[in-house]
Amino acid sequence: MPAYSTYTDEQLYELLQGDDQDAFTVIYQRYWKGLYQRASAMLSDGQLAQDVVQEVFISLWNRRAEARIEKLQAYLYQAVRFQELKALHRLQSDAAFYDRLASITQDMIDHEPLLYNEMERIIRNVLERLPEDQRRILRMSREEGLTYRQIAEKLGISIKTVEKKISLSLRAIRKGMDGSFPVLLTLAAAGAAHL
Repeated sequence: MPAYSTYTDEQLYELLQGDDQDAFTVIYQRYWKGLYQRASAMLSDGQLAQDVVQEVFISLWNRRAEARIEKLQAYLYQAVRFQELKALHRLQSDAAFYDRLASITQDMIDHEPLLYNEMERIIRNVLERLPEDQRRILRMSREEGLTYRQIAEKLGISIKTVEKKISLSLRAIRKGMDGSFPVLLTLAAAGAAHL
């Protein structure tokens, strides 16, 4: 393997396509630090940046046979940029959904307590069907106010895992609420008509 360190990216990539793990290791060693620094600067979160870079290298290995990459360095930096955007979108999407749900909930508490009780029941039913680890992580985030990093450190898992579990939980709540919102809106309209 020592000779591989003198190989060009094109030579290494050709070996990688032939399932050469040593070539993959050299590519990893050659680019990991720069990719990590790039992701860390963009995301302002070292653990999330590490997860993003790791995802890129996992994808590179998994797609080694079918991917056609002409400029390896450019490809890796572009892949990291794509993963950064995905991570930021997931974080923003989850936060936006939770903020909307919190706003709706507060409005219902103030103006429609019966409607709030029904929504609370629906969400509780959805949460009861979630796997225990997802429930626990969501509870740590929403009830205890812990950051993704704090949850990851407490549970000894990656930030990406925390992010994924919360995303799955919120998706389940969204899906559970999809069928319920028309009913809730009908109940709200009926309540308003009686005022």
